[in-house]
Amino acid sequence: MQKVNMRDVPEESWESPKGKYFGAGKGISEALGRDPRSTDLMLRHPFDVELMRVPPGKVPYPYHSHSAQWEFYIVVSGAGKIRHQDGTDKIEAGDAFLFEPGRPHQIINDGEDDLLVYIIADNPVGESCHYPDSDKHVVRSPQRKLIRSNALDYYDGEE
Repeated sequence: MQKVNMRDVPEESWESPKGKYFGAGKGISEALGRDPRSTDLMLRHPFDVELMRVPPGKVPYPYHSHSAQWEFYIVVSGAGKIRHQDGTDKIEAGDAFLFEPGRPHQIINDGEDDLLVYIIADNPVGESCHYPDSDKHVVRSPQRKLIRSNALDYYDGEE
């Protein structure tokens, strides 16, 4: 059995170049030995767990959807909003919600305190994302590449 205590898991932060997006997280699964780049399911683990911290007034990432990944969220403390395809809903400590593949979402901390949220994701191999606000896609095969393209006919370039 592997065990870690949250106080011993280092917090890593990220910020977009212009500072619009900022967040921090504790990679619990990685602390337990998960190798996110491996395609070996024993090394990759069947799910990923992170404790994400979003400071007041911040948004941790752009509005996006996953092609194959499910994400389950549990709000530990703080308050904010969750943006989704039908609008926004207030979130607070004790709330739990789920996003299935193809459902865009975004966390927003419009509260006065840090927003702490557990995220549990299944992280399937071959996952990609779509960013509706910028009409951009991220493709992982094997590295992460961002692309934007016009729609093509299925047979374009084939005949």
